[in-house]
Amino acid sequence: MKEMSRSRRKSSLNPSGNPISPWLHIDLALILSVVVLAITGIFMVYSATRGTDPDLYDRSFLSRQLLNVVLGFCVMVFAALVPYRRLRDWVPILFWGSSFMLLLVLTPLGVERNGTRAWFEFGQFQLQPSEICKVAFIFALASYLEQFDGHLNQKQLIYALFLSAVPLGLILLETDVGSALVFIAITMGMLLVGGAQTRHIFLMTIAGITGVITIWSTGLLQEYQRDRLTSFIDPVSSQTEAAYQQTQAQIAIGSGGLRGQGFGQGQQTRGEFVPEQHTDFIFSVVGEEFGFVGAVVVLGLFAVVIWRCWRTAKKSSDLLGALICVGVLCMIMFQMFQSVGMTLGIMPITGIPIPFVSYGGSSALTTFIAIGLVLNVHMHRYEVVR
Repeated sequence: MKEMSRSRRKSSLNPSGNPISPWLHIDLALILSVVVLAITGIFMVYSATRGTDPDLYDRSFLSRQLLNVVLGFCVMVFAALVPYRRLRDWVPILFWGSSFMLLLVLTPLGVERNGTRAWFEFGQFQLQPSEICKVAFIFALASYLEQFDGHLNQKQLIYALFLSAVPLGLILLETDVGSALVFIAITMGMLLVGGAQTRHIFLMTIAGITGVITIWSTGLLQEYQRDRLTSFIDPVSSQTEAAYQQTQAQIAIGSGGLRGQGFGQGQQTRGEFVPEQHTDFIFSVVGEEFGFVGAVVVLGLFAVVIWRCWRTAKKSSDLLGALICVGVLCMIMFQMFQSVGMTLGIMPITGIPIPFVSYGGSSALTTFIAIGLVLNVHMHRYEVVR
């Protein structure tokens, strides 16, 4: 935190003392990494949905993913163009508006899938409010924490936790455990950088563990959700569907070997042995068709994205920009780690997609907007904060 403060003080003015155009500070490394990941995702979605008979191939998944990426790139550019300090005025509307959508999805207007009511459906398109709420929440929490310049007392911390409890509570009512975990990761990371003391983090961790035990013991989770959270412990002896998913995913990744079976040649993938292989388990397609080398390249691209987010946070000219970048970093890093981990069988199944790679419109729009905000902070890091 001190290192970030020093970095912001140094970068509040450019070296010559003259204004520098934001367009001279576009983070090309971040943009290229995201674009390559998105293009990889398009190819992986195509491979995961083509099946064994090309004549029966349903192109709707590929078409929608192409549309998702194009729209995502457009909203990323928009999020990067409008100075983020001006967007701060819209934070209350965005946060409470997205929270209202979370409430609305619990009504009959929402669509239930696999026991989770978390979507609105418009013809062939679905909207998941919890995804949109992630960016609004990051901006809202950053705007609140910025006021205290990295020093939070107990009262201020409690209000910050209240902000997180609003979307988190509604998402838990949807029984969307995966999205709830993402919000927790974002909150913990931003509070740590925003000025929460070590003892506060410790107490919040204890409270979180207690909450998990309470939810588990009260029967709020359905049986299949319990299976998904525990199947990774011993998937071989478990007879649940969740254990089957992880076992098949591991077989697919293991069969890829060092260099993979080749694009479109994965037997597990073409046979559709891995359920949800175009969404939550798409990393199994990467592992099977491109092997260890391809998997390392994809993870390397994510490492670049995470590094550039952290670097931009350190170079931000104000605490607001730093907190936005940290929130985005926590969101992307947790989702990537959790999604890859559940595919490898080292993490529980929580239904979290890999950013930019997995099929999904709401997820794509959210992550592209989030990256647009990081680019925004990077482009304006030399501006004088008034």
